[in-house]
Amino acid sequence: MSNQINTANNVKTTKIEVPILARVEGEGALDLEINNNEITKCHVRIYEPPRYFEKFLEGRQPNEIIDAVARICGICPMAYQMSVVTLMEKAFEVEVTPWVHEMRRVMYLGEWMESHYLHTHILAAPDFLKYHSAIEMAKDFPNEVKRGVRLQHLGNDILSLFGGRSVHPGAIKVGGFYRAPKPKEIKALIPRLQEALKDAKDVVMWFAQLPYPDVCFDEVLQVALTDVSGQYPVIAEHVVTNRGECFPIEEWDEHFYEFHAPQSTALHSTRDGQPYLTTPLTRLNLNFDKLPKEVQALANSTGISFPSNNIFHSILARSIECYYAIGEILRIFEAYEYPDKPYVDVSFKAGKAWGATEAPRGIQIDYFEFDDKGCATKIRITPPTAQNLACMEADLKQSLTKFGLDKSDDELRQHAEMVIRNYDPCISCSAHFLTLNIKRA
Repeated sequence: MSNQINTANNVKTTKIEVPILARVEGEGALDLEINNNEITKCHVRIYEPPRYFEKFLEGRQPNEIIDAVARICGICPMAYQMSVVTLMEKAFEVEVTPWVHEMRRVMYLGEWMESHYLHTHILAAPDFLKYHSAIEMAKDFPNEVKRGVRLQHLGNDILSLFGGRSVHPGAIKVGGFYRAPKPKEIKALIPRLQEALKDAKDVVMWFAQLPYPDVCFDEVLQVALTDVSGQYPVIAEHVVTNRGECFPIEEWDEHFYEFHAPQSTALHSTRDGQPYLTTPLTRLNLNFDKLPKEVQALANSTGISFPSNNIFHSILARSIECYYAIGEILRIFEAYEYPDKPYVDVSFKAGKAWGATEAPRGIQIDYFEFDDKGCATKIRITPPTAQNLACMEADLKQSLTKFGLDKSDDELRQHAEMVIRNYDPCISCSAHFLTLNIKRA
């Protein structure tokens, strides 16, 4: 919806309202003001009501919390469960078995698959190819859309294998899992994973051919986790940046500042007052050398060099990560052995700890404190979408300016939505997208 008004100084102002932004999760708005062909205001305004997860989980038992935090998001429940369970095990001084480590990695990579393929094929690809929806795009690319949905379903089935369902799976407990998949259940997925490797490679090459806007963030701080064991990071204990820094997650607050922005119910994060970026692209940029040589070769064959500072290459980074995820799951499944029991015994006690994982959208980092019965007394949950909001606003300013502020309001709205969708924001996780208000003077 668009209308024009006159100000007191008889300056014509254009205001555009988009009641709902399609193809993102959650609700919010973008307020944009343009004066003399320059953006003077750009606020990603998250207005979904606060959800108060951190407060109503206080006083609850550890396994009850693990089950509850999955409800923060139906798309990335593992991000919350894995960060929380690993910090609990540090606080309670629990050492899980190698089997538990491997199966948690598998389950989390299954979440990467279902989330990445949902985003790349249904939410983001239509923007690059100038379609209004995946349904419209499927008329011209039926095989590509079917392939993406097929791969997404495989990720869902891996989550269901462990947790009984793909949405809010009930698999994780302090010390391990409630149950172990039977060997025959694992074997049944191996042929599908082998076939999926070919599909995943084809997806990478398809996305490599997309028309990418030429917008680069040469100076932005990029942040990701890193696994000092040499694996590509999923659950990890150290943070790295594109400035050569590496520090343990326990030092997070020494480097990053979290605050309330007046336009948003989601917290924002900065480093020395400047935005920073934590996305699948930054994860790939900062850990490219930890990918298997075969995956590196596939990435290099696309003609796009990594590290890349073009945030629109995130869609390609997601597809490369999925190719890696399928190969990694296949490797673990082919060597699968049924355990004596899928957990270790645990005694709860007082403690405190940080926990961090690489969610599909970037770093998920939490801090908890517990009393002598293991009940949570202090909780802090920091999702990647909230961390990326400041960078998203800076990206919008740069990208829209390069796109051309003299474009029509409808063209600006569509491009702004493309920029925001490219981040794959999980808005409900962060608070919460998109009414667009544009004022021109």
